[in-house]
Order: sequence, then C-alpha cells, then structure tokens
Amino acid sequence: MQDFWFYIKLGLDHVLDFSAYDHILFLYALAVPFTFKSWKKVVLLATVFTITHCLSLSLSAYEMVVMDVAWIEFLIPVTILLTALFNLVYVKASRANNSMLLHFLATAFFGLIHGFGFSNYFKMLIAGEEEKLSPLLGFATGIEIAQVLIVLSVLVLAYLFRSGLKVSQSLFVGIVSILIICITIPMLVNTFPL
Repeated sequence: MQDFWFYIKLGLDHVLDFSAYDHILFLYALAVPFTFKSWKKVVLLATVFTITHCLSLSLSAYEMVVMDVAWIEFLIPVTILLTALFNLVYVKASRANNSMLLHFLATAFFGLIHGFGFSNYFKMLIAGEEEKLSPLLGFATGIEIAQVLIVLSVLVLAYLFRSGLKVSQSLFVGIVSILIICITIPMLVNTFPL
C-alpha cells in the first residue's frame, strides 16, 4: 500500500510541477470556458483526460506503443494552442450550438499525447516493478486529484474575476485564451523537432 501512495504522490507532483507547467496550462485552457454551473462537465473532461493519459502510459509501459519523444514534446504545446484557439471559437458560437462531443474527443486525443510525453520517465520508474497495474492506478489517482484541484482553482479564479471586476464570461475566456496562446508560442518554437 505504501508503494500505491508513492505513485499517487508521483501523479500529484507530475501535474502540480510548476517547472513543467505545460500540464497546468493545458488544464487552464480546458477549464476556462466553464463556470461553476457546469463544473460537472469540466471535471468529466479532466477525467477523460486522465483516462486517456494513463492509457498511453499503459501502452508505453507494456511496450505496446513506442513514440518519438521529440514529436511528442512538440505536440504537447500544440494541444494547448488548439485548446485555447477552440475556446475563442467556442465563446463566439451560440451557446445552443456548443456540443460537448468535440470537447470530449479532443480532450481524449490530447490526453493520449500528454501521456506519451511522460511515458519514458514513468517506464524508468517502474522498470524494476514486476506488477505494473498498481503503479499505473496510483499514478492515475494522483493525476485525477491534482487535475480536479486545478480545475476548481480555475473556476474560483474565473468567478472572482467575473463577479469582482464585472468581466463578461466571453471577455474573460477570450483574454485568458489569448494569454495562454502567447505563453504557448515560445514552447512551440523551442520544441519544434528539426
């Protein structure tokens, strides 16, 4: 059981590592269009992300799929950029036309990419482990807890900005998404595989 807690902590640290802020940035981009009224949708999106993130970790840990690390490191900021750009389109579209299906499909695909980004490090960690399922489940639990905390922090910050400064939802989503795009562009340049 102590090993399980170790992997939960590892999952928490993986998401909450501010020096590797790409995961946090993605979650901010994912959560910013939502409000407390729709908190269940964004938590479900985070869960879909966790599941597919851990699926790619599993595929890698069991050496069923091997990905080129350089391309994965480039694709991670691409997922952040696309999510932020989607937010700008999403906020302009009529609320009646906003379907969650595209959100879920994109989030699932992006979760696979992010999982492969951490897979080499995770494979080294569990290299001596005979049984890989327990570490994967512990890690997934830690990721999910951290992601829910980040999503809730985004919802709280959004509420404070919108209610305190009387900023409209669409303006708030637009400003935050543009900031995320500005932060992501240097990441794209720095990770582009030459």
